[in-house]
Amino acid sequence: MESKHYIDICEENILHTYNRYQIVLEKGNGVYLYDAEGKEYLDFGAGIAVFALGYNYKEYNDALKNQIDKLIHTSNLFYNIPASEAAQKLVEASGLNKVFFTNSGTEAIEGAIKVAKKYAYNKDGKTDHEIIAMNHSFHGRSLGALSVTGNVKYQEPFQPLLGGIKFADYNDLESVKAQVNEKTCAIILETVQGEGGIYPAEPEFLKGIKDLCEEKDMLLILDEIQCGMGRTGYQFAWQEYGVKPDVMTCAKALGCGIPVGAFVLGEKAAKSSLVAGDHGTTYGGNPLACAAVSKVFDIFKEKNILEHVKQISGYLEQKLEQLVTDSGAFAAHRGKGLMQGLVVADGRKPGDIVNKALENGLIVITAGSNVIRLVPPLIIEEKHVDEMIEKLKKSV
Repeated sequence: MESKHYIDICEENILHTYNRYQIVLEKGNGVYLYDAEGKEYLDFGAGIAVFALGYNYKEYNDALKNQIDKLIHTSNLFYNIPASEAAQKLVEASGLNKVFFTNSGTEAIEGAIKVAKKYAYNKDGKTDHEIIAMNHSFHGRSLGALSVTGNVKYQEPFQPLLGGIKFADYNDLESVKAQVNEKTCAIILETVQGEGGIYPAEPEFLKGIKDLCEEKDMLLILDEIQCGMGRTGYQFAWQEYGVKPDVMTCAKALGCGIPVGAFVLGEKAAKSSLVAGDHGTTYGGNPLACAAVSKVFDIFKEKNILEHVKQISGYLEQKLEQLVTDSGAFAAHRGKGLMQGLVVADGRKPGDIVNKALENGLIVITAGSNVIRLVPPLIIEEKHVDEMIEKLKKSV
């Protein structure tokens, strides 16, 4: 009765833009979540790749409690200590040059688009520049982010969107080259496509895009909102490829639950794009959000999170491969690190598997039209992988 009570309140008062599962989550601990009736769920969704450190992580919680007692918000008319610390750590981790903190990944994409347009405007004074994005990509729901999201289903009701956007095929360099002209100012893509179905970039493709951008003096924008912050075993997924972007967007696990994002600029973009008055935010970079970011980087370093992801992801991939071999429910698996996708075999619906998994105390989510997405907290251990496999077997 308790869950139904809160569900009814939500349905009465919250705009119905999500088809939510009929579960009211109340608390979490480690890699487990608990609903209002006390049922336990092994969480391999992590709030859509957000809770990298799991739930109720003491050092993280203590840092936020400490900051709440000091200062939560001031505005960007002033400096604050957590922002300076968080920015320095993000710059050092990425090897890029300048940070702009936002409240979300979508806002980070909006900022990256503005950087690209301003960079091109500073070169020729024109305002008719174009951006190349990828089919089956996902960058957010605001009108600018939606404009570079390669999925007509999301775009159609909100046309016309931002002009000057062309789409190419992911992992098809020739299709990208075919879209380039003298107006092209940037190419934007996810280093690992998430919502589109868990597709990692092929090394030759990403390096080819980088070479193309350098040749034509265009900006390479890499969206690391879901695949960044250690999820692939590297601080940012592009670091495995050795391809440094001109602009990087990040969010989700950047704050491990506190709403925060950022776009980070390399030297070229930082020197010739946004200046005072070009962009702003009321809440972005506030002390509470930045205290979270700063502590996340500290914990990643102190607890060797990246090395742990590399170790445990090998075990996860082995178990997923065995699951594909043993079960007729899945045709293949793909991904990097702790961002994995199971391709559902023909005749089965991913949504049905997700619902059955919930009944069996397992949270997984979907991606694309036929993929079960696994993006657990980065602190999972082999025993959690084994438990997930058993629950998933039972669910199919």
